Amino acid sequence: MSAYGEIKRASTAAPLPSTVWAPPSKDGVVDGGRPVSIHHLTLATARGVPGLLEYLGGVFAKEIEDGLTYPQEGEVMQTTFEAYFFAADVFVGIVGQLSGNAMSPSETEGSLDILKEANQRSWEECVAGYYYIKPNYPGRSSHICNAGFVVPPIHRRKGYGHLLARSYVHYAPQLGYQASVFNLVYVNNFASIRLWETLGFTKAGRIPRAGRLRKKDGEGEEYVDAWVIYKSFIDE
Repeated sequence: MSAYGEIKRASTAAPLPSTVWAPPSKDGVVDGGRPVSIHHLTLATARGVPGLLEYLGGVFAKEIEDGLTYPQEGEVMQTTFEAYFFAADVFVGIVGQLSGNAMSPSETEGSLDILKEANQRSWEECVAGYYYIKPNYPGRSSHICNAGFVVPPIHRRKGYGHLLARSYVHYAPQLGYQASVFNLVYVNNFASIRLWETLGFTKAGRIPRAGRLRKKDGEGEEYVDAWVIYKSFIDE
């Protein structure tokens, strides 16, 4: 529940087509050059994928426990995760098994099955990351969306965050959104700020002392400012 009350998701007739992406690379190689397929899920479809919801919920709970990126705190139960994260549309990235050249999303759209892509691997091994897309405001402002991203620790520093962000800019307009706003990008999250600016997002404002975050060294907490970051999808 937001400050505006319940915010309903944008309606879609069917899941959007899966796409395959390659992360940015150094010297042409990132994690063996393996592409990542992105799959559009809702809570109903995710429940049909054995073990996936539980894995995603566990990773998110650990992210909240670390207290460095999301504003929530305390223990996150599986039901709480599902109600929050799957309130709208979710996209899950699955690491491919074979090396290969990058293909553009337009060349790789198709009917890719998430279980087939996982190919009996554990979710820990193959989930590169995941994110939700949902309206940031209700009613007359529901054409502006918000998103929340999680990259499991085992897959960080491989370029997958950049890949997920690129796919977000690809998918959000297809869900009917005209713009995106991130309400709280903490100013010490340098990698995230740099990533969004690279993709054409701009800083719309700075909120002083917006988050009471844990210090990275684990020694206590501190108040941190946050940026509001915005991008229009219709001005491009």
